[in-house]
Amino acid sequence: MEMLRRSSVFAAEVMEVFDRSPTDKELVSQAKALCRDFIHSRLNRTGIGWSKPEHQLSASGGTLGEISSVLMWLGDELEYLRPNIYRNVARQLNITVASESVVSDAFLAVAAEIFSTGITWGKVVSLYTVAGALAVDCVRHGHPAMVHTIVDCMGEFVLKSLVSWLKKRGGWADITKCVVNTDPSFRSHWLVSATCACGHYLKAMVFYLLRDK
Repeated sequence: MEMLRRSSVFAAEVMEVFDRSPTDKELVSQAKALCRDFIHSRLNRTGIGWSKPEHQLSASGGTLGEISSVLMWLGDELEYLRPNIYRNVARQLNITVASESVVSDAFLAVAAEIFSTGITWGKVVSLYTVAGALAVDCVRHGHPAMVHTIVDCMGEFVLKSLVSWLKKRGGWADITKCVVNTDPSFRSHWLVSATCACGHYLKAMVFYLLRDK
């Protein structure tokens, strides 16, 4: 009974977060949870073993679980639009995944460039797709600890660059509008946004490769 009571309290607290304006800390915590879930889905898809997130959001239901499922679905769409640019990210960036500082520096530099001209959900999905692909590279090359580095970097970037934008939209749940809206013009807008996000990511890679190291 005590366990059920605690579960009910936890569920009520989670729902409370989505019923009011989220704090910076909550938005960052959710960003990292979504990143862990996204990365696990990509590792699972490629058949690479890795420890599952403590609470797999996409399988747990609830608001954050729904957001996670939408984020993965939009990531699938992005990869379908440009299947080659979200693969072998480490090789494309010409980095070694054995160094935590190199992985962190590369991820944050690419993230900053992707969002250098503004924020859209397409770019947010692009960043998560980059995180997933880079995590696959790290685990595949024998450095699974780098997954936690990537998740932490996502949290750091969200705190620095995205929390204000997320707050204006009421939090992460706003991303669900990308799929629940049946208006063809909205769907067209998402596809344009997603295609532009691919372009910004390609530009980010070029800037990273050409910068002075």
